Amino acid sequence: MCGISGLHLRNPALYPQLGELLSGMLCEAAERGTDAAGIGLYGDPRLTPAGTTTVSVLDLAAPLEEVTRLLEARGLTGVRLLEAGQTTVISAANSAAELETAVRAALPDLIISGRGTQLAVLKGTGHPDDLAATFSLPSASGWQGVAHTRMATESAVTSSGSHPFSVGPDQCLVHNGSFANHATIRRELRADGIVFDSENDSEVGARFLAAQLAGGADLEKSLRLLCERFDGFYTLLVTTGDSFAVVRDAIACKPAVIAETADWVAMASEYRYLAGLPGVADARIFEPEPEQVYVWER
Repeated sequence: MCGISGLHLRNPALYPQLGELLSGMLCEAAERGTDAAGIGLYGDPRLTPAGTTTVSVLDLAAPLEEVTRLLEARGLTGVRLLEAGQTTVISAANSAAELETAVRAALPDLIISGRGTQLAVLKGTGHPDDLAATFSLPSASGWQGVAHTRMATESAVTSSGSHPFSVGPDQCLVHNGSFANHATIRRELRADGIVFDSENDSEVGARFLAAQLAGGADLEKSLRLLCERFDGFYTLLVTTGDSFAVVRDAIACKPAVIAETADWVAMASEYRYLAGLPGVADARIFEPEPEQVYVWER
């Protein structure tokens, strides 16, 4: 049992409130998973400054000044590091490929848990209420965000096993449920040269989707292919740099509710996570149908 939620803002006047609204959703979901929590934020200038690319890394032990020197020595410019608990966000005025290559070379033992020009991923182990404060979530801004609280079932309680999973540029996945055939699909993806950071079944779904998107499929088609290939019980919320999507398995036993207004689209495991959103009383509220892919674009 995990809790997932997400918010896609259509009205720019609400962008400064993204973190405050998402914080309320995350903390309402705390009882559905107290092992770990994580968020993915799109468009927060503090985390993803304009004109830069960003990666998030887990469990950085070296001093920030030393890491900055290492990255600048590899040709990066405008390097900036920001600590948020077990996550460190690194940005630079270089291309995404240059930044990720330099980080992997300078910090070969660390896991890159997020990447993109718009997205910053913050996650770790611990109680969601505590992590929301560690992430300074209430003060965040932006146009889209996802949140997850984890109750571990398929893998250990570690920062790398926490959600969201971001394995492609500006891509984010949060998952409630369990993929029954994840080991088989992991072996197939590894045979294609794809490297994994954890034994979490949700990462298999994220890697599968990233491979489909990299191959030219759009998000809706990629999720339809996932439904065809994966067995188990799941509700997925998947976001990209321009999309917000929800899908459930054929039985739809994992809870989900969607609310939509002219100002925003929101999804959560339970309605009460949505109760504090502005204008929710007038929202169109519905339960997503089994194996139907719902996509909203910016």
